[in-house]
Amino acid sequence: MIAIIDYGMGNLRSVQKAIELAGGETCVTQDAAQIRGADKVVLPGVGAMRPAMEQLKRLELIPEIESAVKAGKPFLGICLGYQLLFQSSDEGGVVAGLGILSGPVVKFASLKIPQMGWNQIELRQKDCPLYQGVPEGSYVYFCHSYHPYPADNSIIATTTKYGMDFASSVCRGRLFGVQFHPEKSQGVGKKILENFVKL
Repeated sequence: MIAIIDYGMGNLRSVQKAIELAGGETCVTQDAAQIRGADKVVLPGVGAMRPAMEQLKRLELIPEIESAVKAGKPFLGICLGYQLLFQSSDEGGVVAGLGILSGPVVKFASLKIPQMGWNQIELRQKDCPLYQGVPEGSYVYFCHSYHPYPADNSIIATTTKYGMDFASSVCRGRLFGVQFHPEKSQGVGKKILENFVKL
């Protein structure tokens, strides 16, 4: 069972449908016990970190996220869910994130924002399980104005060029985060989600 965390800030149904098309059994939930009992966890999201963190605190889901990661369950953060894994964001004033990964979330400087549409990923971790069978330079779908700046370069799984090379995904053990939307990335996104389901 893959628990998709519902904290009121995500395109949950499209994520759920995409994971199910990739072969996964899912539940969309705010229930701590369901998250605790799941085999894998997905944290989707669109929007800004401050209201997202407020919602996660209100629903008392932060301990469950931390426990799932600490237990080594396969965990996937998507878009805002990826950004939430980091220490802070300066969107709308500095706000603390989950702090599971070190580094800030920063705004693209002097570029048209949001970056919206298709862009390429360049593989940095050739053995990252998410990208097995995914060709170098594949196109995926983005919609964002901010991006994480990981303090530890070794966790960067892919980079993408948008005025600069930024960390478009990370991989640390069985913890993954992707800035793009696999559920909107057609065949490549389906392959990435299939790889996650198979973990």
